This record gives sequence, structure tokens and C-alpha cells, in this order.
Amino acid sequence: MNVRPDQLPAFVAKKLYPVYMVSGDEPLQQMECLDLLRTYLREQDYLEREVLDVDAQFDWSRLQEETANMSLFSNRRIIELRLPSAKPGRQGSQLLKEYLQNPAEDIVLLINAGKVDGNAKKSAWFKAIDQNGLMVQCWPVPLDKLSAWLKQRFLKRDMQADNEVLSYVSQHVEGNLLAADQEIEKLYLLLGPGKISYADVADAITSQSRFNVFELADMLLQGNSKRVIKIISGLKAEGIAPVLINWALTKDIRLLLQASKDAGSAEYLLKRSGVWHSRILMFKNCLSRHRQRSFQLLLKRCAYIDAASKGVVEANVWDEIETLCVRMAGTSR
Repeated sequence: MNVRPDQLPAFVAKKLYPVYMVSGDEPLQQMECLDLLRTYLREQDYLEREVLDVDAQFDWSRLQEETANMSLFSNRRIIELRLPSAKPGRQGSQLLKEYLQNPAEDIVLLINAGKVDGNAKKSAWFKAIDQNGLMVQCWPVPLDKLSAWLKQRFLKRDMQADNEVLSYVSQHVEGNLLAADQEIEKLYLLLGPGKISYADVADAITSQSRFNVFELADMLLQGNSKRVIKIISGLKAEGIAPVLINWALTKDIRLLLQASKDAGSAEYLLKRSGVWHSRILMFKNCLSRHRQRSFQLLLKRCAYIDAASKGVVEANVWDEIETLCVRMAGTSR
């Protein structure tokens, strides 16, 4: 069965399928659909997850072995197959088709694929998934429908954006939904819920420091400690809200933590998460300086800073931000 991304929440709880496939070339929708499916499957007690990254050297017998193996803890399992090319080749096509003729009861196959072309849609493996599972194809939102999409994203954060705001964001992101979502998140942190006009947005933008929060994030990734300290001093002097800085830090550290779990697929994971090509090398630079444990600890400090900025714990928020940034710009290896 084939459903649109916006239809998935209504369909997902109706029936448990042995295979789910999320494909396309729109990262934000893919990411959200996959997160929704993983959450749903966890609720159905699929507590173990094995990730298989398919590249030119991938041995398809690994999929055969994983689907045949029993869980060590008798848990239901998710086997997540990452297929960037959306072309499993002759051996992969045959194995997928054969497996779906008699899928294991305690396994769900979750396929995360790139854009599926016309030839692939005619293939036996694609038809087998369509017949036995749930498929979601994610396409870029057409420009003439982007304003309506943006309006719904604003409403999810209890923000009522006027047409000028929708037009501004639409032109600013040029169809990139991930960038649009990040822009809305930034405006939410700056303005909060409620009605917002273009004048509100303009004031919020012009009030931001010339020492940009996003420049700070880039300098942290590159390990430029001197520049980091200078930017933090500027942000503090300009009166930038610590919660905005912490949001930017948390977002990048979460991506770094995820990428650090599988060094061989780090670049692929970053690209699929919507990291711009110009920042990929910066992320890899930071990954080379820290271990996975370091990113876990940094993420905990972000949670502490969030609590401090809200008055839940007593701490000097700016000192905490500077300490976290110095550690992140440094090295732990």
C-alpha cells in the first residue's frame, strides 16, 4: 500500500506490516516518517534494532543472516535497511522478494531508500513490498503549495503567521523543507507562540547580534576556540537569549552523537539529516576530535543549560555555555 507522508499518522496504527519503505529525495519528510514508524514499532515491543547500510560493497547475505537469526533476548526486532540508491541489484532484489514470501513474525523490515525511479517501480522487489507492506514516497513540496505547508508548520508551534511572513520564509528557504522547519523553530525561540507579522520577524532578525549564533556553531565544529570565546562575549553583550544559543548547540550535538555511533556511515547520516554540503567537513572535523561518550556528556550539559535558563536549577547560564563550548571546540581523544 502506498500512502503520502501526511497520511501516515492515520494509517500507521491500523495494521502492523512486515515491511515498511520510506523513499524519496525530501529529507525532512523522510526523517519524520521514519521517526514515526520507529516510535510506533517500539510501542509494539519491537525493542531491538539492527541497521544495515547498503553500498557497492554490501554483502546481501547479511540481510539473509539477520532475518534468519533469533533474538538473543526473545525481543521483536527492527531491521533497518538503508538503501540510498534505491537499487538493491540482482542479489538484493531476489533476497527481498524471497524474504517477503514468508517474512519472520518477530521482525519488521524498515527500508530507508533514496528516490525510486520508473524502472524500479516495475521490478519484482518493489511490487513485493507494495503488496506486503506500507510504502511512503516523499517528494519536495511544490512552490505553489509551500505557503500552505509552512502555515501548518507554524500552527504546530501555536504560531499564526500572516501571509507576509509565509512569503518571506518561502523565499528565504527556496523549497528546502528542513531549512524552513529550522527557520520556524528559530522564530519560535525568538518570538514565542501567538500571532506574528512581518514587522515582528524583521525586528527579531535585526536585533540578532552581528556575532551570529550560527557562526558560533560553525566555529565549534571547526575547533576554533579563540573565535568561539569572542563570539560568546559578543552574544552576551548584545543580550541574545541563551535559549537560542542552546537550541543551536543541542541540534548539532544530537547530529554528532548519531553520526558517532556509526563512523563508516557518518557522512551519509549527516546528509540524510539535512546537513548542508558546506558543513559536512566541519562535522567530520568535530567527529575526529571526540568520542561518542563525549557527545553524550555534551548533550547532558545542554539539558542542564536548558534547565538553568528556565530557572529550574541555579547556575550561571553564560558560564555554563562557555564551558560547554570550550569543551566542544577542544578535543577529548
